[in-house]
Amino acid sequence: AGQPITLVLHEDIDVSRGDVISSVDAPPLLADRLSVDLVWLDAQPLRVGQRYAFRRGPKSAIATVAAIEHQRDVNGGQSFATEQLALNAIGRVELVLDQALPIAGFAEDPALGAFILVDRGTHATAGAGTILKAVEQGAARAYWQPFSVDASQRAAAKQQTARCLWLTGLSGAGKSTLADAVERRLAAEGRHTMLLDGDNLRTGLSRDLGFSAEDRSEHVRRVGEVAKLMVDAGLVVIVSAISPFRADRDAVRARFGEGQFVEVFVDASPDTCAARDPKGLYAKARSGGLANPIGVGGDYERPEAPEVHVITDEAVVEALVEQVLGALKA
Repeated sequence: AGQPITLVLHEDIDVSRGDVISSVDAPPLLADRLSVDLVWLDAQPLRVGQRYAFRRGPKSAIATVAAIEHQRDVNGGQSFATEQLALNAIGRVELVLDQALPIAGFAEDPALGAFILVDRGTHATAGAGTILKAVEQGAARAYWQPFSVDASQRAAAKQQTARCLWLTGLSGAGKSTLADAVERRLAAEGRHTMLLDGDNLRTGLSRDLGFSAEDRSEHVRRVGEVAKLMVDAGLVVIVSAISPFRADRDAVRARFGEGQFVEVFVDASPDTCAARDPKGLYAKARSGGLANPIGVGGDYERPEAPEVHVITDEAVVEALVEQVLGALKA
């Protein structure tokens, strides 16, 4: 121990700093969800949903704060519930990593059991901690339970074909206006519907998310899962969400059966959207007061082959509704 060595591998294997070489008979545990004890060192409190760089020696990953289990009173030793860890607080936290790493409890192996969290913006050390154990993910413990009544029966009881109309486009393109008009028409025809508005869902379902690219992707994933459940309930679901990234929309589409997902590209020129600016986002972006202005003129990935493409610059809403509803009859 403590002396430099050279290892010669019998195969061409990509090995880099931070990788672990272990006995075949006793490999370390690979995990991406950890229960840790953490000392918080940042003036900005630690809260659920925040993301940091997780560094252990030369190895790094992205860690998301999944839960704050409790905070410990350093004077009396008692633990109490809390929603955040302030500067110098010590607490037990659950972290989710974006990749599985070899881990061990700190008491068992300090080299694999100690880490720091780094603010990705300032690159300052935000916290230091020790790993207690791996946490088994809910998905790993979950098993799909079949039931007698399926999605087709629920839709048949409503005498309709369940679909998801996914309206995507720039902020100000007219998604919410069109979604509202489409639902009014469907409701007047006796259809069973639900409208999921991306901004409205941020007040509840996604209230823990910000507007970074990662958070936007997670928001779209959540909205997609809710829409899938509602389609399984036999509803015609109308989603209005910027959903700026093509890969996220494609991932949502993959959750639906053939013909159930109808992508509607609500298209308007950036100038038109900026002139409408119903939420004042373009004005904030121009003044530099809007962080991560994705979907506000820039970084929006246009659909390549949407089922419906409507252009709203000068169109009458009723005509656009007919265009969208035409896809439901196809």
